[in-house]
Amino acid sequence: MSESIKIFAPATVANVSCGFDIFGLAVDNPGDEVILTKRNDNKIVIKEITGDEGKLTYDPEKNTVSVPILRYLDKIQNKTGFDIILNKKMPLGSGLGSSSASSVAGVFAANELLNNPLEISDLLPFSMEGERIACGAAHADNVAPALLGGFVIIRSYEPLDFIKINTPDELYVSIVHPDLEVNTKDARIILRQEAILKKIIAQTGNVAGMVAGLMSSNYGLIGRSMTDYLVEPNRAILIPYFNEVKQAALETGALGASISGAGPSIFAFSQGKEMADKVGQAMKAVFTAANINTNLFVSGVNQNGPRILD
Repeated sequence: MSESIKIFAPATVANVSCGFDIFGLAVDNPGDEVILTKRNDNKIVIKEITGDEGKLTYDPEKNTVSVPILRYLDKIQNKTGFDIILNKKMPLGSGLGSSSASSVAGVFAANELLNNPLEISDLLPFSMEGERIACGAAHADNVAPALLGGFVIIRSYEPLDFIKINTPDELYVSIVHPDLEVNTKDARIILRQEAILKKIIAQTGNVAGMVAGLMSSNYGLIGRSMTDYLVEPNRAILIPYFNEVKQAALETGALGASISGAGPSIFAFSQGKEMADKVGQAMKAVFTAANINTNLFVSGVNQNGPRILD
């Protein structure tokens, strides 16, 4: 029986334009790595954290990597202790599901080391508890795709009901993360609570169109459905040059573009990797011209979620 395991969990794009709090997809990179090792007692100890610039707590009751493990162990009534090493491979507050990747990697690793007493999908509620620690609300639009892979719809939270849907083989994601930080809590505060019925109807049409387009590999329909009437107009003001970056993506040939999660990362959908590379470079160039450093990631839709590393 293995005493230690190393897990990678992927970054995610949540909301995916029109699907605020209900859409999310996993990408191949970046992501987080967690090394979990059994202890001879029942303690959960965070031994080391890298890549966080010293920002994350080592308190197991307050870190997104350990809280899901604690809740998981409570549920299965297991007293096993673990040492945790967390290697952050993406920036905090990036809009790429950084806290979700840590949550998923941790609880997935624990389940593996304990010989998988629960199905992968049953780990979702524990992963969501990491999100509660990170931003005050147990959202699933990041953790679900990070855990399950692919494109996930959160149909309902009470009760929790989620669906993983098929996506076109040639659908690629370009993500530009500028060296800026948007706090998720701040990004939620700025949203207006009221919504005009006409906009809600238009938004619902786009949500339906996105699902239909993904499942039928209709790239044109995917692109036409990528208009967010409710959230993007408010959050865009928190991201310098957002409109210029989005326009650059569209002019280069992207199907559509929007904010990844709460931002500041901006993503675009393209048909084919060659186009996705061109779109990513065009998006990056806008920030470069404004003397803002960026990271660029180009990926297909990651269908696998977390994986065991050698």
